Amino acid sequence: MTNIAVAFSINSMCSLKRTLDGGQLRDIALVCLAVGVIGLSYGAIAVTSGFAWWFPVLMGALVLAASSEFLFVGIIAAGGSPVAALLAGLLVNARHLPFGLTVPNVLGRGWRSLLGTHLMNDETVVFAIAQDGLPRKRAAYWACGLGILACWPAGAALGALLGSVVKDTGALGLDAMFPAVILALILPAMKERAVRRTALAGAALALAVTAFLPAGLPVLVALAALPLFTVNTTEGAMR
Repeated sequence: MTNIAVAFSINSMCSLKRTLDGGQLRDIALVCLAVGVIGLSYGAIAVTSGFAWWFPVLMGALVLAASSEFLFVGIIAAGGSPVAALLAGLLVNARHLPFGLTVPNVLGRGWRSLLGTHLMNDETVVFAIAQDGLPRKRAAYWACGLGILACWPAGAALGALLGSVVKDTGALGLDAMFPAVILALILPAMKERAVRRTALAGAALALAVTAFLPAGLPVLVALAALPLFTVNTTEGAMR
């Protein structure tokens, strides 16, 4: 199975170079590199939080979802229960459901569809939907997905090594990298009044219960603000 996957990856990369232009490949490479740098932060934080060095590497390859992995490690490190960490991670990854509806023809069929589903994340979907024509959508999706599959666990491995050598990784500021990336991703959406009001309400709910609930649960409580999005959207449409 490993040989088949390697052969498929080589063939896919050759096909991708023929379909995408140099600028698109450069953009995808830069995103994958950034993901690897974030993986460095993830691996270092996981190890300094008490996890074995292999844990972030294994999670990086099998889960391949930075936000849920960071959340899981952060909740456990803060003293939260594994159940709360698992539920929070699953809720974060629930965004993959609409992702799958957005790019159903890009994934392929059979075992390719299984691998394509595993590669699904924010970056791969964004690059896919930005292209014109199915061949280019598929090429961008697989180029970004395979790149992240290589860079994310590799970055986590290097970060785990760094975390085992440098005990105070907080001095490097790596823990601020992922929140900064998340903030950069959500800022464009915050221009919409409905999204902004809902996000602020969710943040207020989470802050209000932080002192009373175990780590991880305030994130779940914040979801109670989601109905406000429908209300605010309806009000905006009526004006």
